[in-house]
Amino acid sequence: MYKLTGKQQKIIDIFLKKGKIQSSELHNELISSGEDISLVTIKRALSELAERGFLGVSGSGRSTSYELSISGRVLSDIDAKRYIAIEPDKRYGLSQYNFNLLSNFPTDIFTEEDLGRLEVATDEYKKRIIDISATIQKKELERLVIELSWKSSKIEGNTYTLLDTEKLILENKEALGHSKNETQMILNHKDAFNYIRSHTIQFKTITRKNLEELHSIIVKDLNVSLGFRSRAVGIIGSIYHPLDNAYQITEAVEDLSKAISKSETPYAKALLALLGISYIQPFEDGNKRTSRLMTNALLISNSLAPLSYRSVDEEEYKSAVLAFYELNSIVPMKKIFIEQYEFATQNYAVK
Repeated sequence: MYKLTGKQQKIIDIFLKKGKIQSSELHNELISSGEDISLVTIKRALSELAERGFLGVSGSGRSTSYELSISGRVLSDIDAKRYIAIEPDKRYGLSQYNFNLLSNFPTDIFTEEDLGRLEVATDEYKKRIIDISATIQKKELERLVIELSWKSSKIEGNTYTLLDTEKLILENKEALGHSKNETQMILNHKDAFNYIRSHTIQFKTITRKNLEELHSIIVKDLNVSLGFRSRAVGIIGSIYHPLDNAYQITEAVEDLSKAISKSETPYAKALLALLGISYIQPFEDGNKRTSRLMTNALLISNSLAPLSYRSVDEEEYKSAVLAFYELNSIVPMKKIFIEQYEFATQNYAVK
């Protein structure tokens, strides 16, 4: 994947806000923002971005216009926290599902530097687990399940502490002052992780069958309808409105499955699942929890380290998800994914 320069990213930021524009309009925008740049330089920059697949071109001559391609959106290095800090009604992102996104998703979403970090982490992880004893393996697995169940639930507003989660999972002791739903959410994470770990062959990619099976475990006894939803859902704090009928949701999941299958690396497959399931919102509830477990299913099926998300900042995570919903940029979550993968390889030893 080509890494954008600072100036190229500034140009893409303008496209995210303005949509389709001509070179002269872009020149005026940059001059207004304090850039000292000529129109000739702008045209050269636009041509290069178009050649690299970040821009689409329409018209000719003085009528030539440019707009962001799917790759341009997906690979734009936006500041998610800064964007999400804008009041929803004043944001410039997309409010509707982008039907072109998953069917045209780039197969290469990691830079050479990104892949280098991930591969180094994987190599170190595999060395650490070669001679691990059964006793240590059991303890490592318990710790991972506890920390994943706690943090994934916490991201969704669950108030169980890490210590309470440990007691619940290891000793079956429910914490006082918490609802039955909070307790059940924790236990469902444990069951879902155990399921994907014992059914790795089923999770080489996403299918409707394995997605619905995983979701059914995640929402067990939480009064959530199973199967793809048939009505609209809203997202608090976002201008984005997901699809609102089962037929389109089914097509979207098929597009996601195809995009994951075409992804060049298992890391790309896992990251796309993490955001893609959340973006489609195929279920009435439990979508992001399902996406995090499906991400682990894909990693484990490729003999890679599963994520606990233990050290992730919840607000940063939520901002990255919303940025993908509204701007379709994968970069903020990609940074989190790489950091969490490195963390997992350094802190767990689960075969």
